[in-house]
Amino acid sequence: MPRVWEVPVRDSTRVRDARVAAEEAAAVAGLDERRTAAAALVATELATNLLKYAEGGTILIDVVDPPVLPEGPATRSVQIAALDHGPGIPDVPAALRDGYTTTRSLGAGLGTCRRLSDDFAVHSAPGRGTVAVARLSRGPARGAAGRSPGPLASPPGPGGTGGTGGWRAAGVRAGGVNVPYASATHSGDAWAWHRDGDRCTLLLADGLGHGTQAARASTAAVDTLRQWAHLPPGEILGRLHEALTGTRGAAVAVAQVDTRTERLRFSGIGNVGARLREGDRWRALLSRPGIVGVHRPGRVREDDLPWTGDSLLILHSDGLPSRWSPAPDAGRPATDPAVTAAVTIRDASSSALPVRDDTAVAVLAPDPPDRP
Repeated sequence: MPRVWEVPVRDSTRVRDARVAAEEAAAVAGLDERRTAAAALVATELATNLLKYAEGGTILIDVVDPPVLPEGPATRSVQIAALDHGPGIPDVPAALRDGYTTTRSLGAGLGTCRRLSDDFAVHSAPGRGTVAVARLSRGPARGAAGRSPGPLASPPGPGGTGGTGGWRAAGVRAGGVNVPYASATHSGDAWAWHRDGDRCTLLLADGLGHGTQAARASTAAVDTLRQWAHLPPGEILGRLHEALTGTRGAAVAVAQVDTRTERLRFSGIGNVGARLREGDRWRALLSRPGIVGVHRPGRVREDDLPWTGDSLLILHSDGLPSRWSPAPDAGRPATDPAVTAAVTIRDASSSALPVRDDTAVAVLAPDPPDRP
């Protein structure tokens, strides 16, 4: 079962915990000594920044699929996300420049984090806080060569990725963030995605309850997806039902984008939420009641919808509040899908509404044709 590391950073002793967690995740991902040291440095700097600028926050570390899938097997990455409810960064470009250091940090700064990472993105809003997401995989850092996406993408222009006029699907990106309940070692939620030619399929599974048995169910769903991702979502759910028999079962949502036909197909069983942006409004995609692996409905609903340059799909487990709805500006300007997922979790959390389950959010977004 995949490990998920959650490190609440409330004092300086937890900075070391963030570094150790990054080193453990690097071992799982198969990073060499040099890249492991880079992951440890990024985690240390992000944790230190939480204390320095936001009076604390949370570090989430996971081993994930890349945001853009290549043809064939993909190398998994260590993903380090830092979330806070602080005052925000007044000048993100300045914070990313070399020399932006503090006496309480290593002097590395966000600029070095960006160079060390394959992907690095920052979202900050005054009064709402900051989210930073870094991914590091085997091999040299792509960020060092300037191929990493910037901290915030420019707003889409006419006929670009912001509207349907003149837009042609170049591909899709996906990312997610997973928060285990009560800082447990394993999360009962899991997300994954798989590419089969023009079809890109995203899955989010919420194992019944939480803990290791829930994690076994959601892990079985992820493993099965890789075998059947060439099928439509409704048929994938049928295969998942067979694979999860004998487990606790799980709520599962499956979304599939065909970049050739520019269509989105969606099916779900159980209480995994789904929100699709259509222009200036959000549509809730409905799942059928049931538990994959335990009780499958007689007929599985499958939605078939347009997928445009302005589409954005958010899948989430029931760790989010039941009345949650996406912010009007979610994912705008276009940025890393994992950042959108992390912002969603941060903005939906509240000390007045304690979380009683694992929480996972996965996001599917168009891949801008001019992405670096």
